[in-house]
Amino acid sequence: MNRWNIPDWLEKEVIERDRCCVYCRVPFGSGIGKGSFASWEHIINDAKIVTRENISLCCRSCNSSKGAKLLAVWMESDYCKRREITRESVADIVKRALKQPSTFSN
Repeated sequence: MNRWNIPDWLEKEVIERDRCCVYCRVPFGSGIGKGSFASWEHIINDAKIVTRENISLCCRSCNSSKGAKLLAVWMESDYCKRREITRESVADIVKRALKQPSTFSN
């Protein structure tokens, strides 16, 4: 278990799945600055939801911008508009989260 209470088996699975930011799609460690390094992300901001559907890797820049905002609200932010992050451009795991009612109410 890592310091974010993500079990080893899930950490390994997510690392294998998410090779680039689930939001802006920048490859991790691509040399675009420290912002391109991977960071753990709860897509739905609830630390109790430690599932393969909610845990992902995103770049530090997106993680910092999203913070504790609701996913649907953050997707409408100036940051997302500048980076051309849309409901269509994000990873499938994020698209699925956007379809869940909890994305709008937590």
